[in-house]
Amino acid sequence: MKSQKNIPTGKIQRATRFVTTGVKVGGNYLKHYTKKAFNKDLSKDELHEDNARDIYAALSNLKGSALKVAQMMSMDKNMLPKAYTNRFTMSQYSAPPLSGPLVAKTFKQYFGKTPAEIYDKFSKEAVNAASIGQVHAAEIDGKKLAVKIQYPGVADSISSDLKMVKPFASIILGLPDKDIDKYLEEVESKLVEETDYELELKRSVEISEACAHIPHLVFSRYYPEYSSKKILTMDWLDGKHLKEFMLTDPSQEVRNQIGQALWNFYDFQMHTLKEVHADPHPGNFLMREDGTLGIIDFGCIKEIPIDFYRDFFMVINPHLLENEQLMMDNFYKMEFLNKNDSPTEIAFYTGVFKKMIGLLCRPFRSEYFDFSDDAYFKEIFDFGEKLATMPEIRNSKEARGSKHSLYINRTYFGLYSILNELKADNIKTNRPAWLNEPLEEASNK
Repeated sequence: MKSQKNIPTGKIQRATRFVTTGVKVGGNYLKHYTKKAFNKDLSKDELHEDNARDIYAALSNLKGSALKVAQMMSMDKNMLPKAYTNRFTMSQYSAPPLSGPLVAKTFKQYFGKTPAEIYDKFSKEAVNAASIGQVHAAEIDGKKLAVKIQYPGVADSISSDLKMVKPFASIILGLPDKDIDKYLEEVESKLVEETDYELELKRSVEISEACAHIPHLVFSRYYPEYSSKKILTMDWLDGKHLKEFMLTDPSQEVRNQIGQALWNFYDFQMHTLKEVHADPHPGNFLMREDGTLGIIDFGCIKEIPIDFYRDFFMVINPHLLENEQLMMDNFYKMEFLNKNDSPTEIAFYTGVFKKMIGLLCRPFRSEYFDFSDDAYFKEIFDFGEKLATMPEIRNSKEARGSKHSLYINRTYFGLYSILNELKADNIKTNRPAWLNEPLEEASNK
């Protein structure tokens, strides 16, 4: 892939790219509706392909928060046309990399030295390039290392980028501005943290050490002496990303072992640490033929408030939907329902969220779950598509759900999706015992 010699960092430069892309998207719509005038049955497939290509081309060259939004949306397969999902998935680990001179400039700024003066070996070409930074292979004293370098200007452009990416997100997701605003506010807070590599270093060490006891997981060792606010050095982990790994035709036993390790990793973080690696896309996991799983990139960590934790996981309790009063109390706490709702809105949203809970909590309702069941995921996708077309949803005056649920839902949806692609069919869910207790007791835990 051709390297990128510069990244637009000024607001005017970046705004110009967004405006130019907006013009292209407008032209794509004009072309589509001109063709449709002569062919009433014309689908939007070509329109989606054209828009996905033009939007991704702009975001991948701007890097940073703009590209990160594409990466996040690539995981929401039930919300996106396939053309966007396929194109935006590239942002997980194959965006255009920075050129050598830009990499050297970053090292000079933070270490006063070039990579060649710090490491015994340093690959000039990036081995992976994604939204916030790119990774180079390096070596010191025979030890192979991975060096993550943040793109210039990423931290400074977060707020303005998200304002400019909002219209594209509205077009792609088909959501009203109020929902996009709520989504992007939470995204902005996490992106600010993701651009702080000193914070990522601290969290990487803490979480990898806390999870070291979980079988079949492998974590890097991190090197503070070769790290800074924009550069992070760690042990190199071997392994394949999910799509590559599946092409090797791994056995069901190996796939289930990796799937169980992944589930246990998230289960321990959620229920014990109360903070979670909230970026579960395939680019952050390295799978091996011996059934072990390498975990990388602790830049996006969601801390879970204890009150939200109790309310969120209360819906897993199989008795919740049987207790009308506790269910309604929970729905208000979770902001599924709002105090100004009319009786009609209360009835509508109660029905919607009961259905949603029944679907998304199904893995927790049995001791083992088959994530290879495509019919289950089709149910989820079909329900998501149905919701997107409901006038009650599209014309709602306010978004539904706690802001904390955005990253937690994203985490579980990403986890479910990976397990489905892995075709893991026998995952022990290990839900906490208190989730099976009588509701009156469980609600006080």
